[in-house]
Amino acid sequence: MLTGSQMRMARGYLRWSVKELAEASGVSGTTIKRMEESDGVPKSIADNLIAIQRAFEAAGLEFIPENGGGAGVRVRTRRDGTREEH
Repeated sequence: MLTGSQMRMARGYLRWSVKELAEASGVSGTTIKRMEESDGVPKSIADNLIAIQRAFEAAGLEFIPENGGGAGVRVRTRRDGTREEH
């Protein structure tokens, strides 16, 4: 599940404001700000987390789960090995 720090990283990579993420996801800016302040997975309605993750994925990002090196975000790689452009 998406963490607050992953949300901040993804928004920073895309150079999206909270308002832009709110428009892309349909989740209020106030809720996004609160979620981004969370350590770990934010306490929120699951539908909000899913909507935010889908908005980021539609923009070409993918999320890396905690695997001992920390959760993260990266640009999705196409099948031909190139990265998606933004």
